[in-house]
Amino acid sequence: MSLIGRQREKAKFAEIMESDQPAFVAIYGRRRVGKTFLIKEFFNHQFAFYTTGLANSNTKTQLLNFTIALNATFGKEFKTPKNWLSAFALLQTELSKISGPCIIFIDELPWLDTKKSDFLTGLEFFWNSWASAQKGLKLFVCGSAAAWMINELIRNKGGLYNRVTHRIKIEPFTLQETEQFLQSKGILFDRYQIVNLYMVMGGIPYYLEQVKKGLSATQNIEKICFEETGLLQSEFKFTFSSLFKNADKHEQLLRKIYELGSRATRENLIKQSKVASSGDLTTKLNELEESGFLKSYMPFGTNKNKKVYTISDYYTLFYLRFIEHSGTYETGNWISRINDSAVNVWAGLAFEQVCWDHVKNIKKALGIEGIYSETSSWYKAADPESGGAQIDLIIDRKDRVINLFEIKYSINPFEITKAYDLNLRNKIAAFIQSTKTKKAVFLVMLTTFGLLKNEYARSIVQNDLKMDDLFGG
Repeated sequence: MSLIGRQREKAKFAEIMESDQPAFVAIYGRRRVGKTFLIKEFFNHQFAFYTTGLANSNTKTQLLNFTIALNATFGKEFKTPKNWLSAFALLQTELSKISGPCIIFIDELPWLDTKKSDFLTGLEFFWNSWASAQKGLKLFVCGSAAAWMINELIRNKGGLYNRVTHRIKIEPFTLQETEQFLQSKGILFDRYQIVNLYMVMGGIPYYLEQVKKGLSATQNIEKICFEETGLLQSEFKFTFSSLFKNADKHEQLLRKIYELGSRATRENLIKQSKVASSGDLTTKLNELEESGFLKSYMPFGTNKNKKVYTISDYYTLFYLRFIEHSGTYETGNWISRINDSAVNVWAGLAFEQVCWDHVKNIKKALGIEGIYSETSSWYKAADPESGGAQIDLIIDRKDRVINLFEIKYSINPFEITKAYDLNLRNKIAAFIQSTKTKKAVFLVMLTTFGLLKNEYARSIVQNDLKMDDLFGG
């Protein structure tokens, strides 16, 4: 399969290769996001040395695996070394015989760092004593365990401190890349179906690889998520164990955020879930964010202590809401539920997340991509004088304009009725009164198929965006 999208990453790789300076490149991202495929395809599988860590293996097995790769690559018959210092010394000896550019790729690096293995000591020796002085040498290391990649490697406080020259996080596909990926498989969904798939599995290439030609998005979701042999029916239980040490605690924290409505402040977690206020909580929130399960943002007009953490992994949300307690599978189970109120509520929230993840394209559609802006949301609790109000998405612009977004997911053009028009007016008034903003406030409607044309469609709406705008140009 050809390499789809990834323009930013490919440009970065090309930039690294154009220089003759040695490079130590740390690549990380969510499990199944396509890190290994990207690196292998970009370099056409041409490496001076390649190896990968083994999941759930001990030091002896990891060293044996490393030695097998050494012998296969260089035509040697090395015996398995007793430690990582010796293993990397063997690698150094063989690489030193190579003239010209030298690309090394070590995949699933965190798995090599087994308990009391001193793996990082060996890696430190290899880089600091030799590799960092070799012109044209490029060391690419990769891992799904983002917490380890960041805490143990990128932020290493020992001999590898500040040695990583490039840090690249591989993000899921955008909607546009997802469309290109499906088209490359001969799957010609309309954009509504693509958005529906995205709301379930996000832009994770390995998940999208399961989508079958000739079936609708809804049929594919049922087969992949609810059939006993479907990949996503059982994927969740492997997700955390492969990424984190003490993975149960990360999963428990994520579940508590889900129980609080899929979004919570640190204060909410401490008060309502009796989570201990400690550096460990902060660390786990940061690790979940770096691993792609959470995203954080500052609500409009608040300070950093009010940071909101929201579950941003589409599959996790769908699994916890529908798959986990789905029971024995029966044909047509999901298809029969597509009009349920629970499904409609989920779809509305998931579509909001899709919009948040494509703010760059929203700004482009509004013609404000060149204007500095900050993205947030806003919520006002009900009080004795007025009801509550919420703004799904806010773009606060440096040119003294605030775009307030009303996001609606529907199967038809969205109709603004007289009552809904009044609701929108009250919401804008509440925002202005509560925040005391002096900026101009523009209302943007962002819907799947745009607005139904009537007398209210342009009454106070400044911009009418559709899901097509999320795909970009």
